[in-house]
Amino acid sequence: MKRLITLALTLATTSAIATEQEQATFQPQDVFQLEYASSPTIHPKGDYTVFVRNYMDIMTDRKYGTLWRVDNKGEVRPLIGGDANDHSQTWSPDGSKLAFVSNRSGSNQIHMYWTDTRDHAPVTRLTGSPSNLSWSPDGKWLAFTMFTPAPEKAPVSLPKAPKGATWAEAPKYIDKDNYRYDGGGYAKDGYSQIYVMPASGGTPRQLTSEEYNHGGQLAWTHDNQSIIFSANLREDAFDQPANSELYSVSVADGEVAQLTDRFGPDGSPSVSPDGKKLAWLGYDDEMMSHQLTQLYVMDLGGDEPQLLTSDLDYSVSDVKWSADSRGVYFSYDRHGQGTIVYQNLNGKRNQLTDEMGGLSYGRPYSGGAFDVHGAGQLVYTLADAQRPADLVLKDGKTRRQLTQLNEDLFAHKELGRVEEIWYDSKHGDYKIQGWIVYPPNFDPDEKYPLILEIHGGPHTAYAESFSAEVQLMAAAGNVVLYTNPRGSTSYGEEFAQEIHHNYPSQDYDDLMDGVDAVIDKGFIDEDKLYVTGGSGGGVLTAWIVGHTDRFAAAVVAKPVINWYSFVLTADMYNYFTKYWFPGLPWENLDHYMKYSPISYVGNVTTPTMLLTGEADYRTPISESEQYYQALKLAGVETAMVRVPDAPHGIYSRPSNLIGKVAYILHWFETH
Repeated sequence: MKRLITLALTLATTSAIATEQEQATFQPQDVFQLEYASSPTIHPKGDYTVFVRNYMDIMTDRKYGTLWRVDNKGEVRPLIGGDANDHSQTWSPDGSKLAFVSNRSGSNQIHMYWTDTRDHAPVTRLTGSPSNLSWSPDGKWLAFTMFTPAPEKAPVSLPKAPKGATWAEAPKYIDKDNYRYDGGGYAKDGYSQIYVMPASGGTPRQLTSEEYNHGGQLAWTHDNQSIIFSANLREDAFDQPANSELYSVSVADGEVAQLTDRFGPDGSPSVSPDGKKLAWLGYDDEMMSHQLTQLYVMDLGGDEPQLLTSDLDYSVSDVKWSADSRGVYFSYDRHGQGTIVYQNLNGKRNQLTDEMGGLSYGRPYSGGAFDVHGAGQLVYTLADAQRPADLVLKDGKTRRQLTQLNEDLFAHKELGRVEEIWYDSKHGDYKIQGWIVYPPNFDPDEKYPLILEIHGGPHTAYAESFSAEVQLMAAAGNVVLYTNPRGSTSYGEEFAQEIHHNYPSQDYDDLMDGVDAVIDKGFIDEDKLYVTGGSGGGVLTAWIVGHTDRFAAAVVAKPVINWYSFVLTADMYNYFTKYWFPGLPWENLDHYMKYSPISYVGNVTTPTMLLTGEADYRTPISESEQYYQALKLAGVETAMVRVPDAPHGIYSRPSNLIGKVAYILHWFETH
């Protein structure tokens, strides 16, 4: 009896210790407690910022975001309150009103917030979802884009079912060039069009009507008479998927005039405050898989465009004019760090910060958002390996963190420490950047399993940003390595183009060199090496197990396995065949198969699991099914995890993020 009591007490004590340890580290259920700031929008007076406070709802398993405000001293409070999805907020020129899109009234409508009374209300009754809100300079009008249905009749006429009969759903006839989109499903008949409406509310008026998509950022001319937009209005737009131009449309009569004309994309137009100049982003298309996005400025009177970033070896984004129209603010990623600069039109450039980022809370991708007021007052999202995005105010030499949205969750927890590393590539004169994430309570005298986690894209970059997936892996007792091998962005155009028509290739070697660099530190159990990655990272994971048996297990997430079948089933197939490959698959069979992981499945001995969303149209689940069945035929231990209704972005549902990591850890712990 005493032995049973002692055993019970021991088990209870052990359970209590385990519970305490779990409470002290990041656990799967904590994903629902995460919050992050996005879309900072400074009030025209500069004394406070409105932002979207994003959060996870455990009851609906959805991510929501509502408008909050924070003043320059860091006082945070709701702008409106309630539960909703608010976004696309934009201030009227005088700051008296804030227009935004919200589903507060049941469907996505344009809402208005009045600063004097703090009232808010929907001002539209639209049948679609508006986006790209833009105020006219006089504050009297709002422009926006919205998908506008244009139903087409079926080419055949079918008899109707008799009254009371139950027939099958009628066949669906598809003849669109791009007929389905990841995250959007099968395309409906219609196009994105531009609308204007009185800022006081009323019936929107459709300005454009051509059977092309008119989307993206909208910019009013200074006289309130025209709106500048980007579109691909060519008859052969399907064959030139990246060749857009800038146009203006007259508010009075809808007449469209072309502003740019070159081979390559032109977009993100922005008119200077004095109304004299136009800035935009684009590049001369050389048909490469990665090309640097450049910044251009021209007089609206029609002078030749001026290229402002010819000396910059990084892609530009998020351009904003200075208040005096003498320069522009913009951002770019360098070595995974979000950098904000100010540049005079005469070319002088001044770096303001390099710590912007933090918007991707699932995996540690780069990318952030900022706004600017007056003579350089910045508010931006902060990249922090220990926290999702918060807001920072920077004004000259003054820097103040405005929000701490996750202290209630993390103040009493130990997260995995993140350490930056650089190591030599054995193939080419490159230094490769990576990050090691240590498990909580790390002891350098012990031996730990190592998980290599590989980013997608492939032309993207990881950063020293918070990652729920990586932190959960570390909390389970693993050392995690993530790196930016060749092909990654933010290291210059040459580095990114190393994998043009050559992917996967020496990026595999860069990853193996990173694993060796961590092993050399002396705390890795070489019998417990694991590898995983999603999308492009899934491609590389499948490539790795076809070229080495050094890993004990692998999880291939949402991969491409066969480039031939991929380009014939993916949503952006007209782009992939032109920019990722030297030609059509049936004309270049050897090239497609040389770089397809399926070609090396006969070499695989590593236990390999597949994990993909069933609604993924970017890397369709048929790719995973091919590899699963091939591994079965080859006698390799395998399993397949199918995530119901999930698109390529699996983590859009918080529970799917949890499930993804849980299955990855299960597979690794089993092996």
